[in-house]
Amino acid sequence: MARQVASPAVAQKRPDAPNLAPYVPTPQDVVDRMLALAGVTRDDVVIDLGCGDGRIPIAAARTYGARAIGVDIDPQRIAEANANAKAAGVTHLVTFKLEDALTTDLSQVTVVTLYLLSSSNLKLRPILTRQLQPGARIVAHNFAMGDWEAEKTETFRDEDGRMRTIYRWTTDGKVRQ
Repeated sequence: MARQVASPAVAQKRPDAPNLAPYVPTPQDVVDRMLALAGVTRDDVVIDLGCGDGRIPIAAARTYGARAIGVDIDPQRIAEANANAKAAGVTHLVTFKLEDALTTDLSQVTVVTLYLLSSSNLKLRPILTRQLQPGARIVAHNFAMGDWEAEKTETFRDEDGRMRTIYRWTTDGKVRQ
């Protein structure tokens, strides 16, 4: 997979993309639990919508050998993510894109990770069910998907003692709102 780095001419967040959540890095122990709950394998294509510094795609590549994609609207985060992937030695497995998460192509993805606001997850629901193939997994940190009942939920204290909840859904090929 070829890496994409934001153009140096781009100095601000993509003005055409909505801000789905503030940048708050997911703690590494939460990242590890999200990927484990998703059941990631080397055969997966993992995408993190709102990837920030790239820690979820990098962990998916480093730990599981999965191909991974990170999408963010902030060119500074994309540059940071690319630098982190290089430092981790996983640039051959990881791609970062300066894109709007609501318009990103998900058709080849098998695992979607999210740490977005509940309102943003609700905006993504019809996109996820329309584009993902049956059997794809969706894992969200701290924010559910409205009235979608998660097939698995894990609540725990992170390394800093904060309560965290991770939700997992598996797509069935039916488009839902």
